[in-house]
Amino acid sequence: QVRLVESGGGLVQAGGSLNVSCVASGRTFSTDTMGWFRQAPGKEREFVAAISWSGGSTYYADSVKGRFTISRDNAKIAVYLRMSSLKPEDTAVYYCAASLLVPPRSSPDGYGYWGQGTQVTVSS
Repeated sequence: QVRLVESGGGLVQAGGSLNVSCVASGRTFSTDTMGWFRQAPGKEREFVAAISWSGGSTYYADSVKGRFTISRDNAKIAVYLRMSSLKPEDTAVYYCAASLLVPPRSSPDGYGYWGQGTQVTVSS
């Protein structure tokens, strides 16, 4: 059974930092593009960041560029998102996802595996 499990969400004040993690199981994801998406209440799921299978290429939404960093550890089958200088508008459920498509897509349609999400809340 293929699973992606996120962890590390929580409540943080504006300007603070938070790390979220995603661990995969059920098959190797070492050749997959991994991505992070988020969905705020009443809004569509939106692209946050993606990383190539080697980790050599990263992609970010303009809204998080310079504040968020995506990384991966293929030995641990894990992908991470370090978030800093957080803003209240970053509040959302954060999902990790895996894709076989190269280059990475910013549309959720390009990802075949999804985690259950972890809540990130940024207070003002």
